[in-house]
Amino acid sequence: MPAVHVVAAVDKFRSTASAAEVAAAVAAAVTARGGTCTELPLADGGEGTLDALGGPNRTTIVTGPLGDPVPAAWRLARGMAVIEMARASGLALVGGAEGNDPIAANTSGVGELITAALDARATRIVVGVGGSATTDGGLGAVRSILAPHRLRGVELIVACDVHTLFADAAPVFAPQKGATAAQVKLLRRRLERLVQVYQETYGVDVSALDAAGAAGGLAGGLAALGAQLVSGFDLVADELGLEEQIAAADLVVTGEGYLDLQSFEGKVVGGVAALAARYRVPVVAVVGDAFDEAVAAHAELDVRSLVARFGDDRAYAETTACITELVVEVLTGISAG
Repeated sequence: MPAVHVVAAVDKFRSTASAAEVAAAVAAAVTARGGTCTELPLADGGEGTLDALGGPNRTTIVTGPLGDPVPAAWRLARGMAVIEMARASGLALVGGAEGNDPIAANTSGVGELITAALDARATRIVVGVGGSATTDGGLGAVRSILAPHRLRGVELIVACDVHTLFADAAPVFAPQKGATAAQVKLLRRRLERLVQVYQETYGVDVSALDAAGAAGGLAGGLAALGAQLVSGFDLVADELGLEEQIAAADLVVTGEGYLDLQSFEGKVVGGVAALAARYRVPVVAVVGDAFDEAVAAHAELDVRSLVARFGDDRAYAETTACITELVVEVLTGISAG
């Protein structure tokens, strides 16, 4: 059998391996079997988007989600700035839900990064949303952009990984950020009031805007300032030429840490699988673990679980080694077939 050309179009395995590490593990298997591999670490607008689009080359000290100064890395190249909101207003910055104040947490740092990008003469600003500590409807960010008229003529794009509506950001996401049931109700009322504020101030109704609830409503707040809300996966895929790479492949390997039903709603695995199907290229999804209902609902996808193959302990402790071993097994099966 002639050597195969594989595209490793993968997301991160949260807490165990970055998307770049996963792609490299796939490539190690392919080259061991005499094939060639294009490594394409991907993201869907959430954490990892900055790295997928080239990685940071600048750092700005901004206001963190609870008011403390934090160094936030971002990117500027050829007039395009890439900002990852989690690096300025992320839940990880406060130690997770246990260390968060879900009522006080705000997105001021994101607005400060946008201002820094404007000061650096960026003409296109991409804001990746996901991993936020906040449910402030983007008000902190909006208030931190002291001269919003400077956004005129600038392409402001919000890369989203969910379709949640603006006020729904409270019940859907706030509990994950440490909010009690009573706080969720308060946060929802606050978001509903913000809909009126944005309508009165900027003439934009964010209430029914698809994905406006991303990052606790940050997407909606930036939309009020004229931002375009787009699929984070589609944006990253377009920037990296993913479709062309898949069309030229013999096999596509995608993957993420945990496969569930949401994996097929604007996320990496679902997006890659759809593109591969369009070009009739075989695709294998190597995942850390999988929700049985998601596998059953998408039986057309060849899903290989590290936990199922190697057990919990090894899958989590030796993630990249397991990925390489599993992909070798996949390629061996293809060769034997």
